[in-house]
Amino acid sequence: MNNTTASLIVIGSELTRGIIADKHGQLVSRELTKLGYHMNEIIAIPDDGTIEAVLLSVIKHNDVIIITGGLGPTSDDMTRLTISHVAGKALVKNEEAYQRLYKRVGERIHGANEKQSYFPEDFKTILNPNGTAEGFYGKADNTLIICLPGPPREMEPMFREFVLPYLAHLNGHEEKPRFEYSTFLIAEAKLEELTKEVDSEINWGTRFQDYRISLYAEGDEKKVNSAIKRLQEKCGNELIIPGDNTALSSLTKTLREKGLTIASAESCTGGLCSMLLTEEAGASVYFNGGVVSYAPSVKEGLLGVGSTTIKCYGTVSENCAIEMAEGALKKTNSDYAFSVTGVAGPDKSEGKDVGTVCFGFAGKNRVSQAVTLHFTTWGRASVRRKSATAAFILANHFILSDKPLIDITCMWDYI
Repeated sequence: MNNTTASLIVIGSELTRGIIADKHGQLVSRELTKLGYHMNEIIAIPDDGTIEAVLLSVIKHNDVIIITGGLGPTSDDMTRLTISHVAGKALVKNEEAYQRLYKRVGERIHGANEKQSYFPEDFKTILNPNGTAEGFYGKADNTLIICLPGPPREMEPMFREFVLPYLAHLNGHEEKPRFEYSTFLIAEAKLEELTKEVDSEINWGTRFQDYRISLYAEGDEKKVNSAIKRLQEKCGNELIIPGDNTALSSLTKTLREKGLTIASAESCTGGLCSMLLTEEAGASVYFNGGVVSYAPSVKEGLLGVGSTTIKCYGTVSENCAIEMAEGALKKTNSDYAFSVTGVAGPDKSEGKDVGTVCFGFAGKNRVSQAVTLHFTTWGRASVRRKSATAAFILANHFILSDKPLIDITCMWDYI
């Protein structure tokens, strides 16, 4: 049997009433198209029982149907019952799924939740690490039906980690070579513009995430490599790197491999860098601590920034950033330290524009360095996120190389 055509059914009255936007259609159609499937349609329907009629109409001309939503415990969650009708299979209790659900909800399972452990006979389950509704998949006649929960934080990991690899190995479609890169600090719209500029024949795709944008390129490997090199020349080598990586993971990998410790001194980021550095289990191996020095008095009192430095240059200055980093280095007895001080907005500070951020870097037996970046801003949160990302990228390069950081940042034209 060929597996070449697919459709998506998205269930949710909030979608059809315009209360929330569909986040699944673009994701599913883009990723399946890259695998070589032809997407026939994307259908949004309410939680009113119309799924059976819709499913019966699309099952006739699809090899694969993906359904999202309707797997909850309430009376309007009818997906599993509908699939059992269409497939001609009885709904049966899956004991393993029941035990997994019991571990999550305890005695509350004895009620509406228990229905979430029932699936059409012979259908297999898809684990859901972020919710109570497991997905499931199986055949109705010759059509593969895959059911996933509706919430994006549950659906997307299940789709990426199970559904895509599973569909990629089915016969009957031609998978195209696909390469992944991680990009930092560049706006998604600008990134899409630049990719078309370097090579419009390559099939490019992007996925926005909080601290990066994943970039996908589909085509001949040599051609893709050439296009990525031109893209790096435009944006900066450090802002586009191969694979599924983050600026933070690149830094912590260096620290772990070299057995080094680091500390932070933060102002405009308000402790964001420290929070991110400690999210990974075992972070105490490489992170000694951080100081949130928001007020000038704390910069002076805790970090040893000179009052003359602040009077002459201001708190948003490279001079202040270096003294903050050196103070954190000394206070925590770390191998390296970095600082972030800038203007997150919404108003100017010390006559400096919103998005102006100074970074300082210090290390044992190293000459300290500082750089200033000017971020395009969409509010305080965006400045803080970009600042943390830039701090991790630059700290990693400060550790690995004696190259002046200004030589790196001077290439960052689109931040």
